[in-house]
Amino acid sequence: MHQSEKEIQEEHDIIKKAIEHPEVFGFLYEKYYKQIFLFILRRIDDKATTADLASQVFLKAMLNLPKYKFQGLPFSAWLYRIATNQVNEFYRGSHFQRVVSVEDEQISNVFKEAAVPDKDKAELISKLLEELDEDEVQLLELRFFEDRPFKEVAFILDITENNAKVRTYRIIEKLKKIAKRNYEL
Repeated sequence: MHQSEKEIQEEHDIIKKAIEHPEVFGFLYEKYYKQIFLFILRRIDDKATTADLASQVFLKAMLNLPKYKFQGLPFSAWLYRIATNQVNEFYRGSHFQRVVSVEDEQISNVFKEAAVPDKDKAELISKLLEELDEDEVQLLELRFFEDRPFKEVAFILDITENNAKVRTYRIIEKLKKIAKRNYEL
């Protein structure tokens, strides 16, 4: 569910209050913790590590709240940016392999026209995602699995909105070519 401009503005007012009164930050924590936790969990696949990273995301957000610059986006976009950085940092400093969790209802968003039975789509998408670079997977995750608008994807990944759109469509075309070549679609 995407927020209206009015809701985004009301949230910005809460952020301004939270800068002066840190206890107000609890509202933002309560509103977004589950969403950020699940975002990280889909990338880490370990609840204890995810809880730790989610806590770090909110601690960094709270400590850096005075540096937050309102850009007309939901506060969650900033949290996703911090979470993305936390996950990347986690993988840089560890021996773990990156996880991509593909859920059934998300599959149709990526391959709407693919002539693949629904029961085989999750497996196919997982195989195809393994063929992509990390940054390509990250872009698809945010756009399709997290259902973020291009404007937010661009902000989270620190690219232009147009670049987010162009890269997304290029990645989808790349996936289609790989699928046709390797999986006879």
